[in-house]
Amino acid sequence: MKQVALGFRVHTGWAALVAVEAPVRLDNPIIVDRKRVEMIESGKPEAPSFVYHAASKLPLKSAERLVQECTALAQSRAKDSLTAVVGELRNRGYEVFASGVIGANRPLASSLETILGTHSLIHAAEGELFRAAIIKANEVLKVPVTSVAAGELYARVATTLGSSADEIRRRLTEGRRSVGKPWAQDQKESLLVALLAAAAGVRAALRISEVAPTQGPRRS
Repeated sequence: MKQVALGFRVHTGWAALVAVEAPVRLDNPIIVDRKRVEMIESGKPEAPSFVYHAASKLPLKSAERLVQECTALAQSRAKDSLTAVVGELRNRGYEVFASGVIGANRPLASSLETILGTHSLIHAAEGELFRAAIIKANEVLKVPVTSVAAGELYARVATTLGSSADEIRRRLTEGRRSVGKPWAQDQKESLLVALLAAAAGVRAALRISEVAPTQGPRRS
């Protein structure tokens, strides 16, 4: 089977997904799938897309319950969506061997009460909830996940490719000719994080092969 890496750029309530054939390259990448992964159906008051914004209007106990319920729902829907994606790709002759997720620039390490009292933390928590759901879904499916801070994405790719961030942006723009639409920021950056995930997956495979014990001749 051919190997593919998945890349995710997460938004509030959903994520953009790109599946790209390995080895991942910026020049004429082989994009095998592009999807929008829905994690919360908008418009339902019991499961709002902006979970923490809704929770900030509730008493703390009710807010805790809402966050827990929406977290469980997001994780369940992410798992179901990724299970379907992995199954569809397998039926087409592809094996998902790595996933990359664009993460936050700073970790969120605050209590719920603190988060709900700070507007900037509310925004950060919204993103973290859905990124965590995507990561959890990959872990359930036993797909290794590489998380890369958004602010480090282009620098990390530049180091990996021995290029510059400006050159990478130029190549991504030119890539639209070969990959077609949609090819916006979501798809471009999902490709970049998939590239990093694929590179990490290859390095991990090499490390495993290097330390694997070799069988000597059997003695009778």
